[in-house]
Amino acid sequence: MSYALTCCSTADLTAEHFAARDIQYTCFHFTMDGVVYPDDLGQSMPFPQFYEAMTNGADTSTSQVNISQYLEMFTPILESGRDILHVCLSSGLSGSYNSASSAALIVREQFPERKIYIVDSLGASSGYGLFMDLLADKRDAGMNIDELYSWAMENRLKMNHWFFSTDLTFYVKGGRVSKASGFIGGVLNICPLLNMDERGCLIPRAKIRGKKKVINEIVARMEQYADGGLDYDGKCYICHSHCYDDARAVADMIEARFPNLSGKVEIYYVGTTIGSHTGPGTVALFFMGRDRALPLL
Repeated sequence: MSYALTCCSTADLTAEHFAARDIQYTCFHFTMDGVVYPDDLGQSMPFPQFYEAMTNGADTSTSQVNISQYLEMFTPILESGRDILHVCLSSGLSGSYNSASSAALIVREQFPERKIYIVDSLGASSGYGLFMDLLADKRDAGMNIDELYSWAMENRLKMNHWFFSTDLTFYVKGGRVSKASGFIGGVLNICPLLNMDERGCLIPRAKIRGKKKVINEIVARMEQYADGGLDYDGKCYICHSHCYDDARAVADMIEARFPNLSGKVEIYYVGTTIGSHTGPGTVALFFMGRDRALPLL
């Protein structure tokens, strides 16, 4: 193709998936107990090891992709004579969009004949990844870079993100849930249900008691918001932070209720950047549907 499709590792698919779809990515980084690692889709540190270390008390923090790292990715592509469509992790969660935009200004001066578009996905994790996969479908169908940029901007808020967590420990640690709410939630077995709004921020939507009920509720939200409801015929991705059985339970229910899905539900790990903030016990569901800018039903 005359252009490259690029993203960051926080799209939380696999290295093999990105290679098969001809999508280039650059890595966020995380620090665990003072040691810095690339968030390279579980290659430097396998995901089970990462989440077990968190469970055992390891201290983690994250750092976004900086301008120089984006320049290192963008420059060789432009030198090869190709344009770039780069999609970022939500600006509601990270400043990486600003860094990528600053890098784009620099390379536009160096390569004035080339096009470089920067898109704020307003998404995260494997929802961001599913959005990349759909963009690759459009590219492979022959859509040029200008058309694809327009499609991305028009459809990014149609990528629905719904999450639940069965462990509030790291939400409390990160200040997203108060200690009092976390304690009460633990005693009452509360599993908060969240989604991502039109600003790309995570918003609590319901407090549900018990894992079985929250699994039923997240699938009900897909019935409510997916394109066509139960006739939804698009792709569906799920990711989890070291709780595969919970993710599989959601996937099984979706595959039983949505007979027209495009393939099976694909399940991935929540990567080390997002996972540093959620900790283990989070399941996230992604599908195309109702525009997030519209009021909830």
